[in-house]
Amino acid sequence: MAIGEREVETLFRDAGAYLEGHFELSSGKHSDRYVEKFAVLQWPRQTERLCEAIAERVRDLDVTTVAGPTTGGIILAHEVARQLGVRAVYAERDESGRGRVFRRGFQLARDERVLVVDDIMSTGGSVNETIDAVRAAGATVIAVAVLVDRSGGAELGVPLVALWRTSIAAYEPDACPQCRAGIPLRKPGTTPAGVR
Repeated sequence: MAIGEREVETLFRDAGAYLEGHFELSSGKHSDRYVEKFAVLQWPRQTERLCEAIAERVRDLDVTTVAGPTTGGIILAHEVARQLGVRAVYAERDESGRGRVFRRGFQLARDERVLVVDDIMSTGGSVNETIDAVRAAGATVIAVAVLVDRSGGAELGVPLVALWRTSIAAYEPDACPQCRAGIPLRKPGTTPAGVR
């Protein structure tokens, strides 16, 4: 059964994945809201349902491989690929830390039709790096699918499937209203559970 955008939003909110406060995003920008995908991805049945929704939307694209960036993209690539009956690969940070590459014996052939998947798309950085890695390997990216698109229209050059689109403001640190208000900054993924 197809899952709609409202149901995806509810799923994230019910899991406690939609946070409010003052956050430093992986892009270095700041925001007053943050979507913590692992609050949802820790539940295999919820992850399966979300990936099923992606698989339903891309089934007619003749996908042969699903690629995702580390870390959350690994989980999604694996489950979407399982549901499509194709293989999954993932792209890791390169030595410079500014791009992504396929390691661990992953190779892509020129005739492979690759779906790139990711969890939360903020700026499109991880997705674009994965697209670049697929193209550098010689394969073709046919579409991108994400759980949540909060980018406000990131340019990808391929069709985008987003299960939930939401608008969340992001600020450069020197223009951040939360910084000016003195609200303590949190960097999600770096603070141990239970510590605030």
